[in-house]
Parts: sequence; structure tokens; C-alpha cells
Amino acid sequence: MQRRMLSKEDEQAGDEVEVRREDQDKINKFSRLHQRELAMEEELRLKNKEKEEYDDLSTELELADEDEKIQYKIGDAFFHIPLDQAQEMLEAATTKIDEEASELEDKIGSVREEMQQLKVELYARFGKQINLEV
Repeated sequence: MQRRMLSKEDEQAGDEVEVRREDQDKINKFSRLHQRELAMEEELRLKNKEKEEYDDLSTELELADEDEKIQYKIGDAFFHIPLDQAQEMLEAATTKIDEEASELEDKIGSVREEMQQLKVELYARFGKQINLEV
């Protein structure tokens, strides 16, 4: 019995699977989800950076004199406000950014779950012929 070595082309030709419209739709959806995931990760990174800045500000405000007026930026303007009011406003901003970051993390998790499901379906159909590793 003679064994014949298969070339890469022979392997690919024998294993090719036709790409149906629904397959292409899944591939496109995976790509869109991946782009959305990247955008949300960048937004989350920026929110975490902003949170760190709020934490630094909070630490600085702890060192401020209670009678001192604090410059607090609202929009494009700075206002001189009492220390306790500045601390309350900073705490509210910190709480808001924490909630936004948590919401983003949930959305990223949901997108990743959907991407994983598409990966399973597409790898089951195409095997090694498709690469969805990001």
C-alpha cells in the first residue's frame, strides 16, 4: 500500500466549504461586534483614567483648608465654591463615572458572549479555514 503525501493545496481543496449568505452575515456580524468591543474598551480605559483623576483630586481636597474656596470647573467655567460643596460634587461625579464604567463592562461582556457564540458556530462550519482570533 502506497501512501501519498497531501500538499497544502490538496488539503484545502478537499476541505473547502461553501460560504453561504448566512455564513457571510455571521462573519460580518462578528467583525462589527469586534469593532464595537474595541471602541467600548477604549471608552472604558478613558473612564478609568478619569476615575483615577477624581481620586487624585479627592486626595488633594482632603489637604485643603476648610475656609478656602475651591475652584471647581463646570463646563468651560470655573466657580469658587466652599470645600464641602466641592467634595460633594466630586463624590457625585465619581459615583456617576463608576456607574458608567460598570455599565460599559456589562456591555463588553455581552458583546464578548455574542462573539463567542458566533465563533463556535463558524468554527463548527469552517474548521481551520477561518480565523476569528482577535
